[in-house]
Amino acid sequence: MIITVFVFFMLWVGSIITDLKLFAAFDSIGAALSDFHMTDYSFSELRDPPLVDERIVLVNIGTLDRRGLAQEIMMLNSFGPRVIAFDGFFNCEGGLRDTVNCPQLLDTLGNLMLAGAIKDANAFVLGSKLMQTDSVAKYDIEYYDSLEISDPMYLEDATYGFLSLPTNATYQEDYKECRSLFPQWKVNGKRELAWSVAIANAYDSTVTEKFLDRNNKEEFINFRGNMNVMTLRFKTEKINQTSTNKFANMFYAVDVDDLLRGNVLPELFKDKIVMMGYLGDQLGDPSWEDRFFTPLNKKVAGRANPDMFGLVIHANIVAMILNEDYINTIPDWAAYVVAFIVCLLTIVLFILIDRKLPMWFDALSFFIQVVLLLVISFIVIFSLLWFNLMLELSIAIGVTALVGPCYDIFKSLQNEWNRRFAKPKNVEFTKTEEPV
Repeated sequence: MIITVFVFFMLWVGSIITDLKLFAAFDSIGAALSDFHMTDYSFSELRDPPLVDERIVLVNIGTLDRRGLAQEIMMLNSFGPRVIAFDGFFNCEGGLRDTVNCPQLLDTLGNLMLAGAIKDANAFVLGSKLMQTDSVAKYDIEYYDSLEISDPMYLEDATYGFLSLPTNATYQEDYKECRSLFPQWKVNGKRELAWSVAIANAYDSTVTEKFLDRNNKEEFINFRGNMNVMTLRFKTEKINQTSTNKFANMFYAVDVDDLLRGNVLPELFKDKIVMMGYLGDQLGDPSWEDRFFTPLNKKVAGRANPDMFGLVIHANIVAMILNEDYINTIPDWAAYVVAFIVCLLTIVLFILIDRKLPMWFDALSFFIQVVLLLVISFIVIFSLLWFNLMLELSIAIGVTALVGPCYDIFKSLQNEWNRRFAKPKNVEFTKTEEPV
């Protein structure tokens, strides 16, 4: 038991040193692997290619202004989708409503056209943004107490949800890795839904309430696939562009020019969820704007190129909710219990080997550690693959890696203590007769 406590103490000391980043300048390998998660193998390597989710259609907005967006929405309205959602909001940044600071106000007719197009939709979901007031922003905490939304003229016949995703990125050009979402957030006592959750709620409120009833502050996204560019041949046959990425066929994506020119099939949008957002200036554009790293990235470590637009991430969330295809997790206390049991049993095994087979201790202890690390890794990877269960066993992996060295250190300290401070046992000497 004492050795187990010593292992956890050394793990705690190691975590403090890591947080201080004392050796960050010399740790090039650690920097390259900082974005690595073991479960990424389940997402990117072991899962089968997904089936197309025909309930969701992605529409690129390119570089359209508000008048162009109004025309795009009016075109979509004519096809009869059940829900249209726009990845963004319409307001003047900073609340400044003059034409110098907010040039969008110059096109009065375009703004009226946009508000009318939103009003004509069966259900329209706009975006919003979680914000921090100055009194909260001065503290380095993940808490939001305000919301940036569209101007009232666009909200008369529309709902909204916040687009904010947890990425640990401060600026748009920062490294952005997305793995989870906040399903809901209370802002000034009012429940606000995430944009993707609000879309799913507009499409199927019963299934969405099941998701919200999980009452998790943060949910892992069960990434299943990326977008597939859809084009038409003679306006009668839809064809998909081929891709070397096996996950690039889950969502149909239509480019802005194809839609505005009428080069689409109306039945593609009928009674569907249409999600509008930026997918490059045109589909296939290698732009990094609004692009994220996800577990579906081909490179699981040392990544170079972001693999998924924000709109596609939200589409994965909507599909996850509608399919009730959630990722479950274990509580933090369970992870500590598992780590403690693994550590304790390993030490017991080491003690037995040290007593019974001392000559083989070094070889056997190393072999046991390697086997344990492989077994834990296997459990983590395949529990997600088979059961949608995200096991956070990094503590168990940490103590398994440290248990061998810590056992040797503790035994050396114990021997040194006994040599210096342990009292020698009383030994009675009997006087023997001298030989004649």
